[in-house]
Amino acid sequence: MTLREWRLPAALILLGLIPMIAGAGRLTELGAGPEVTAANARFVADPLPVVLHIVGAVVYTILGAFQFVPGLRRRRWHRLAGRVLVPCGLTVALSGVWMAFAYDLPAHDNDVLAGMRLVFGSAMAGSILLGLAAALRRDFARHRRWMVRGYAIGLGAGTQAFTHAPYLLATGEQPDGNLRAGLVVAGWLINLAVAEWFLRRPARALPSRPARQPRAAARRHGAV
Repeated sequence: MTLREWRLPAALILLGLIPMIAGAGRLTELGAGPEVTAANARFVADPLPVVLHIVGAVVYTILGAFQFVPGLRRRRWHRLAGRVLVPCGLTVALSGVWMAFAYDLPAHDNDVLAGMRLVFGSAMAGSILLGLAAALRRDFARHRRWMVRGYAIGLGAGTQAFTHAPYLLATGEQPDGNLRAGLVVAGWLINLAVAEWFLRRPARALPSRPARQPRAAARRHGAV
């Protein structure tokens, strides 16, 4: 494996770093028995979904990034990691759907954003299940496509930090209402667009190894 093969996984982990840090802060807050505020009341009252979501997302982001290393994909490690990634990815997607459905809306969100979270959470779970079904049929090309799409949706929170950044820098305030919904959806759509570009790139041909000369022929040509 070469250093070049690790560039994409490193970039994916860096993209997920902001939501992972935010999630770690949320877990620390919940573990300390925080004072209940309007911002955290829904998490304090029902912490299990958000804990599952954060822990699942950290494992899914980091372990999933290594699935893009070609050298690892050709080894048994890829299949073993997949057995962890599928339940983690489904946990992220379904806990996200549950929180969008069951939690009270935070101050900056609206029903449009809640509906979009239901749509993209369901799409993530569906992509993972379709990828799993393709792998069981040994259709590995289709398996790869669906798993990349599911991972792209799962990494949406990282891109959403960047779609929000210009507004935050310009106003110093958190966007709300339909503007916030649009910026969140933009993060998912950007990731899916990049995923489709990645999947449609022409595959790079591996350099062919020179054919070995038979030993007898080599002797006739004076080879040692």
